[in-house]
Amino acid sequence: MLPEHADEVLAIFQAGIDSGNATFETTCPAWEKFSAGKLADHRFVARDADRVLGWAALSPISDRPVYAGVAEVSIYIHPEAQGRGAGRALLGALIDSSERGGLWTLQAGIFPENAASIRLHESLGFRLVGVREHLGRHDFGGRSVWRDVVLLERRSDIVV
Repeated sequence: MLPEHADEVLAIFQAGIDSGNATFETTCPAWEKFSAGKLADHRFVARDADRVLGWAALSPISDRPVYAGVAEVSIYIHPEAQGRGAGRALLGALIDSSERGGLWTLQAGIFPENAASIRLHESLGFRLVGVREHLGRHDFGGRSVWRDVVLLERRSDIVV
């Protein structure tokens, strides 16, 4: 994922925001803020000949040294590209890069309504840790509702 992908990456993120089932975020940040929150060596786009189909990136969960090997997964696929394998390719690339980079745990927080994302993560070795009930209030569609978040993690067999 490079600065030249910014417009398409942010448009895909906005589509996730607009869906109501991808993130607690309600507005898309500027590229500089968005990019600053992602680990430089662990960010990817999937492309066809003409456009970005999706993106994935890892973010640190803490700046404390004891958590240096733990990162959070973000993965977003353009609505027209869903179900075509881009998500599997991107998540696989994140897993590979994380292990090469010495990360031992990847975690993902996913709304339970996003069953396709949960299945994708589980198919690539993530396990259910639990459901965080009423984790946050989500202002979406003119109303505010409590949302649960499914917590998944993948521990590396290589980085121990």
